[in-house]
Amino acid sequence: QVQLVESGGGLVQPGGSLGLSCVASGSGLAIRDMGWYRQPRQAPGKQRELVASITRSGSTNYADSVKGRFTISRDTVKNTVYLQMNSLKPEDTAVYYCNAETIASNDYWGQGTQVTVSS
Repeated sequence: QVQLVESGGGLVQPGGSLGLSCVASGSGLAIRDMGWYRQPRQAPGKQRELVASITRSGSTNYADSVKGRFTISRDTVKNTVYLQMNSLKPEDTAVYYCNAETIASNDYWGQGTQVTVSS
């Protein structure tokens, strides 16, 4: 079982920056990929979209909408994944969820953290 706890959300003005972090804990952690997804709070029926993901070896993948602005990184020793968000736009406003996929292909989710980009 894997528990994920996110932190770092909040309110920021357009053009600003914000950093998120997610710590994984649990017994026998065997995490393969980690990532960040988001879902606009105003659109609860909309499926969560991938923001960025990172493999255990450090290979990254980004949604086109965030390329060049967001950076995902990972500390495998601390079982922590980070998301640095720069040049934020109002359309980045959403609840951001941390995701971890284990070697056994089990998916785990954090509770979500709100990011609001507004003047």
